[in-house]
Amino acid sequence: MLLLISVFAIAWVAVSIIGTQAYFRGEQTKTIHERNWNSKSFDQLAQSFTGKETNYLERVPAYAFDPTVTARNK
Repeated sequence: MLLLISVFAIAWVAVSIIGTQAYFRGEQTKTIHERNWNSKSFDQLAQSFTGKETNYLERVPAYAFDPTVTARNK
């Protein structure tokens, strides 16, 4: 019984690590909204989980940049 519990726990940890890496690798390549373009906290998390820096040459804005509209004006 103890062996079964330990195998389950190890598998759960492995799946959670792989899932976290897959999520952040996917997010690093998706289109990005203007308000999140310079999110330093996301960049730090993504780099610590995946070991890769976000390549902003691959990421494109989800919407056209409009300098007259900011998050505070909405």
